[in-house]
Amino acid sequence: MKIIALEEHFADPAVSKAGAATAQALSPGFAAAYDPAAGLPYSPPAEVLMDLAEGRIADMDAGGITMQVLSCLGAQQVPAEVAPDLVRAANDRAAAATRSYPDRFAAFASLPTAAPEAAADELDRCVNELGFVGTMIFGRTDGEFLDAPRYDPVLAKAAALEVPMFLHPAVPPLAVTESCYSGDLPPVVATRLQTAAWGWHQETAVHFLHLVHSGVFDRYPDLQIILGHWGEMIPFYLDRVDEALPQRATRLERSFSEYFRENVYIAPSGLFGQAQLQFCLETVPLERILFAVDYPFASNDGAVTFFDEADLPEQSKQKIAHENAERLLRL
Repeated sequence: MKIIALEEHFADPAVSKAGAATAQALSPGFAAAYDPAAGLPYSPPAEVLMDLAEGRIADMDAGGITMQVLSCLGAQQVPAEVAPDLVRAANDRAAAATRSYPDRFAAFASLPTAAPEAAADELDRCVNELGFVGTMIFGRTDGEFLDAPRYDPVLAKAAALEVPMFLHPAVPPLAVTESCYSGDLPPVVATRLQTAAWGWHQETAVHFLHLVHSGVFDRYPDLQIILGHWGEMIPFYLDRVDEALPQRATRLERSFSEYFRENVYIAPSGLFGQAQLQFCLETVPLERILFAVDYPFASNDGAVTFFDEADLPEQSKQKIAHENAERLLRL
């Protein structure tokens, strides 16, 4: 089966170095909690993250992955004065990989959101000159979600280009961490609750809630968002949000669940649970379910097994595996 994976990352050394101070301030224990030597999940070696050539291709082949849509980590943490140049170079690196392996790689644009006008220009360049298929945003920039007025040029550009925005998890602000993920917890437990075990996903759900309730999708009704990890908790609370925030309170043009079903695509991102798949199939249209591994934080090894075990007609499997992505991303 042809399988296209959409949440597949690489690290650019210059971007990572420039964002290191911000990353350290938000999560002082991150390096220890995700040290590959500790043997805990989601802790790939640096050399695997940086590989955009034969090693990555071999790992894809072993796991049955036909194509990865590449995304560079960390641009939202890079300061405005250096972000445009560094992020541009990282995108050029991704573009070189897509040219070298056009049947194996596509790419999401990394954006220097600390400089919003430059970010909008970079998205335009990536789509129109480099052939990228959308953008991936890693959480807040300078503590702000994308509904802040300064980021409207980025939203407007994505809507005009008709390319999706993948909202990816990122570390919550320090105040959230101190109130929710500190106390008497062991340091590794606190850091992983702050990040992969819970905090990343809750933070991304809140990000999307902000976009909807600030009216972003009334201004840009065709703007499409991708959410990994089965929709970052949101599918399980659609009815609750609708009931607690009816349109007479929000003054929006649609209900929250309508925005979710009409403006969002979801993907498993390595959470290869059949129960979650079945729930999401009952909650959102089949045509809005994509596939993602979250490589190299998650292994490609579970991809084929996930489809083999899915209690779905073959045509439905094909849609999730590649057809929905091909339609959305115009691959």
